[in-house]
Amino acid sequence: MEIRDRVALVTGANRGIGEAFVRVLLAEAGAAKVYAAARDPADAAHLEREFPGRCIAVRLDVTDEAQISAAAGRCADVGLLINNAGLFTNQLLIGAADISHARAEMEVNYFGPLAMIRAFAPVLARNGGGAVINVLSAAAIVALPNMGGYSPSKAAARMLSTSARAELAGQGTHVAALIVGSVETRMAAHVQGAKEKPEDIARAGLRAAERRIDELDTDRMAVEVRAALQLDPKGLERRLAKLLGAQSISTGK
Repeated sequence: MEIRDRVALVTGANRGIGEAFVRVLLAEAGAAKVYAAARDPADAAHLEREFPGRCIAVRLDVTDEAQISAAAGRCADVGLLINNAGLFTNQLLIGAADISHARAEMEVNYFGPLAMIRAFAPVLARNGGGAVINVLSAAAIVALPNMGGYSPSKAAARMLSTSARAELAGQGTHVAALIVGSVETRMAAHVQGAKEKPEDIARAGLRAAERRIDELDTDRMAVEVRAALQLDPKGLERRLAKLLGAQSISTGK
């Protein structure tokens, strides 16, 4: 699909990769308008000031179906949906006091995109099909035990991407899944070493939508993780298991 002159909606747009998507869409890709969705629209007000008339902050909690329905009604001109909002609680699956953290990660990282796609599928159909971009993680293709419920939730979102792609193909909507490594965001603040710039991830994501790429490794770490998985899956599993006792985590660069 052609990004230029399209209208997009980005969840989790107030910072990190979501904020980068808004900027790249409006400053580089030629999008006509972007709805910057955040739980508190005031957190995205700086983007409205940066792109007056072209960026509109929208109240949207991806775990709140009423807010999702309201957004789908208000943002009826959307042709590109970017499911970027995510949650990482930094709690183990078994070692945590209870499963509330894992439930919360599944609600945001899996059920959130599912609810968004269900609500916006008719909107996308009316606007020519368009595309959905699901921002996932290298944790979607390999289990990272030290990240607790985050990895299972992103793996579920990866399967969602595949299933939604099949269901929406008939209306001309493409679904792209982004496999993302370590990025300079608040979520990855605990990771040491070289990390990718959010703007580069956004640019890669838009290329995936334009070229109708089903699944894209957006950066060096994602490529290296997939290569290691194919070369020696059990060896990679053992190495990642050792991160459970690590005092610090590094990208290795």
